Amino acid sequence: MLTAMPEPASEVTEEQVNQTGTSSAPTPVVERFLALLCAKDVDGASDLLAEDVEYVNVGLPAVHGRERVRRLLRATLGRAGAGFEVYTHTISANGPSVLTERTDVLVFRRLRIQFWICGRFDVHDGQIVLWRDYFSLTSYSAATLRGLLGVVVPAVRAKPPSTA
Repeated sequence: MLTAMPEPASEVTEEQVNQTGTSSAPTPVVERFLALLCAKDVDGASDLLAEDVEYVNVGLPAVHGRERVRRLLRATLGRAGAGFEVYTHTISANGPSVLTERTDVLVFRRLRIQFWICGRFDVHDGQIVLWRDYFSLTSYSAATLRGLLGVVVPAVRAKPPSTA
C-alpha cells in the first residue's frame, strides 16, 4: 500500500511530539521519531530504534546499534544552542519501508544549515531497524556556506520552506 502526504511541506506538530499511542504502523513510527528529534527528545526518539538499528548517511560510515545512535544524537542535539527542524514534503510507505522527502535544518546557535534530504526507514514491530539518509554533499556544503554567511549577514539565511 502506498500512501502520500500532500504538498506543500508540513511542519512537525505538537500533536506528533506528544503522541502517546502505541501504533506500530511504519509511517506513524517514522513521523513520531522525527517529531521527537525536533523536540530534542533523544531518549524518546532512541526508544523507537531497534537494538541493532543501522543508521547510514550515505557516503559516510554507518552507525550500528541503538546506544551508538543515541550517543551520536546526544553529541549533536544535546549541545547548548543545537536544534533540529524537519519539513516533510512527501512521506510514503510500502510494507515496512517508509520513504521521506524532506528539508532538514541543523541549528547551532545562529548557524542554520538547511538542505534537502531523502530518507528510508524500515520499521519492524514498531521499531526502526534501518535509517538511511541520502543527500548531496555538494548541496550540504553550499548550505553550510550559506549558513556561515548568514551568521554575519542574517538576510541571506535560508528561510523555512513555505507551508502555505
